[in-house]
Amino acid sequence: MAKETMLTYLDQLIDQKITDYDVALDFDSRNHTIEIVVRLFAENKQHLALDDVEGNQSAEEMIEYEDGILLYNAQKSQFEEEYYLKTLPFTSKKGMQKAELAALVDYLQEILDQGQADLLDFLAEDSTQEVFALRFDEEIYAKKLAAYQEKLGQDYVSYPSY
Repeated sequence: MAKETMLTYLDQLIDQKITDYDVALDFDSRNHTIEIVVRLFAENKQHLALDDVEGNQSAEEMIEYEDGILLYNAQKSQFEEEYYLKTLPFTSKKGMQKAELAALVDYLQEILDQGQADLLDFLAEDSTQEVFALRFDEEIYAKKLAAYQEKLGQDYVSYPSY
């Protein structure tokens, strides 16, 4: 039986808990990162002209919104933090606590549920909202983390060694 890693544990949690959304794992062994990539889709019935982060304008009928959470090695990874919804460090030797990953996936389901509703509101004809973005609330994550640490303890799951 293969050793459980952060990647396999995350994949299992996502498959179990996040079934209604497009979620993928992007493992970058050279940069020592794992990105949880999430996508939301919504119909742009009014064909509103929308600008993306890079300033590209589109009025397509179907809108795809993508964001990510980056798990990174604090000593080795290089990245631009502002490009991610959230960044969380792990250690080379230990990896991350199972409780951290479980709390993250649990909370990510809530973020996506709220984000889908917010995206539909943003695209509504009567919307006055100028910007759409997913939101990560540190307090909510901290509460979930505390609950999962009580449930799962301090067990760690290692970073993949490929």
